[in-house]
This record gives sequence, C-alpha cells and structure tokens, in this order.
Amino acid sequence: MATYPFLSDEWIEEARRIREEFEGKAPAVPHAVRMNLVITDVPFGDGPVDAHMDTTDGVLELDVGHLDAADLKVTVDYVTAKAILVEGNPQAGMQAFMAGKIRVEGDMAKLMALQTSPAGASPDAAALGQRLKEITA
Repeated sequence: MATYPFLSDEWIEEARRIREEFEGKAPAVPHAVRMNLVITDVPFGDGPVDAHMDTTDGVLELDVGHLDAADLKVTVDYVTAKAILVEGNPQAGMQAFMAGKIRVEGDMAKLMALQTSPAGASPDAAALGQRLKEITA
C-alpha cells in the first residue's frame, strides 16, 4: 500500500476515499464542532496548511481549507497534528498544549468536549483509524 505525507494532496485524496468507504459504519460523534486548523512547520510546500474538522453531521470530516463561522481555530505544528489526528495520541496534544505549542482561539469548551468522546469506540472506527495510519508516511 502506498503511503503519503500527512495532509499532502495525495494523502487528502486517499483519506477522502477511505472516509467514503467507511461512510455510515462508524458511530456518530456526539459533539458538534466546527474547527479551523492551521498546521505549521509542514515538511512540504510553502507555509502552513489550512484545514478544518467538522463533526456537525455526526461524522468527523477532516479536509483542507477553512470553514466559515467556525467555533474555534487551533494552530498546531505538523508533528503534533499528525500525532493527534492520525496516531490517535491525545497525550501528545496535552503535552503540546501545556508547552504552549498549541494556540486556541474561540470556544475552548467545544475543543474540550471532543476530548471526552471515545475515539475508536467501535470496530469500524478502529478500522478507519488503522487505514489512515497505513496511508501515512
């Protein structure tokens, strides 16, 4: 299986395909959050990657570009974003936040609500997470 750098155009395309394959199989995300992400220190391209995460439809959508009327904006470095979003490592996020490596603007309560959602609580959610790990270089 081919692997791609996290958030590269190829990775985004493959992640969309995997998300479509798992559509309707993972449990609903219990908290509605519209979050813009600014990923810094990206090892490819010029400058940061603007992305977003949206759970308002009950599924986690991660894609490039920013949303209008987002609840919050999180600025985080590439390595930490990959650890949180692909590897499912919440400790990496907490450590980075405590070290001042993550900046949050907006509704911090929405971000904290996501922390209480059990990641990978079903076999399908765990399989989806594993597939994303497999495509990530």
